[in-house]
Amino acid sequence: MKKTALISGISGQDGAFLARILLDNGYHVVGTSRDVSRANFDSLRKLNILDLVELVSLSPIDLMGVINTIKKYQPSEIYNLSGQSSVSVSFAQPHSTMESIIMGTLNFLEAIRFSNNAIKFYNAGSSEMFGSAAERVNEKTRLAPRSPYAVAKAASFFEVANYREAYSLFATTGILFNHESPFRGDNFVTKKIIHGAVAIANGQKKDKLELGNISIKRDWGWAPEYMTAVWKMLQLDKPHDLIIATGETHSLENFLEMAFGYFNLSWKDHVILNDSLKRPSDLDAIFADPGEAERVLKWKSKIKLNAIVKNMIEYEIDGKFSLV
Repeated sequence: MKKTALISGISGQDGAFLARILLDNGYHVVGTSRDVSRANFDSLRKLNILDLVELVSLSPIDLMGVINTIKKYQPSEIYNLSGQSSVSVSFAQPHSTMESIIMGTLNFLEAIRFSNNAIKFYNAGSSEMFGSAAERVNEKTRLAPRSPYAVAKAASFFEVANYREAYSLFATTGILFNHESPFRGDNFVTKKIIHGAVAIANGQKKDKLELGNISIKRDWGWAPEYMTAVWKMLQLDKPHDLIIATGETHSLENFLEMAFGYFNLSWKDHVILNDSLKRPSDLDAIFADPGEAERVLKWKSKIKLNAIVKNMIEYEIDGKFSLV
């Protein structure tokens, strides 16, 4: 009999890649979105798996809806990827960001506690929880969130830890650092850069690309790889909160250089820096130590940033996509 996995937030970048991995491993995949009739499932369609997953309308902030969905489908694994996912949007919409992440996570934990505590639960954390860090962060580093999004993710992290300790749930948080793919949402700066570079190189965009702070430094990885690590986290005998990252940090300026350099262009000729696009507070830099994930999961990131940028650009040009 097939195992059933429930992915909350399947319409996003991560949900699509995770669904592909679960299907390849023989799962029955149930994917939820707040309104299936109106949601955009292009990522599932582009991976040729839209017809292979069962789609269900569910708002994670509706406790009874979560309870009834779990009762109906009896999943052995739940992956909570839902919630408002943009740091910049969280400054404009702090209340809805907090509600979608904190209450959504809490409702899943409560539903599991009252229905079947054998269910394994994965919660999507974020490197943003750490704030800026001059030294490499690991799973024991103190959290210091600096945005509504990061505060909400930190709260959900502690929710999971509390339920794991208090009720012996198999509940774990993956602390994923920035991860990209051609399916990245248009409201993310990396997708904005890729789209702008391609349009400028093709003569489709005459005006310059406007960006805010390009001195920020992040650890960027490849989303399909990271979803393999996420799946592996729920295959463990005991839950572990783990950092998933490459261990390499680059500035956004480096990202710009790679994107425009693909077309033998200098980003300095095509980019305007606009202070109004800067966030109220931002992380200067963050450096990851993914050693614990390598030890526990036997997993290590292989795809480097230059390959990620190349894949994103080539998909933007011809729509062809490779998982590697």
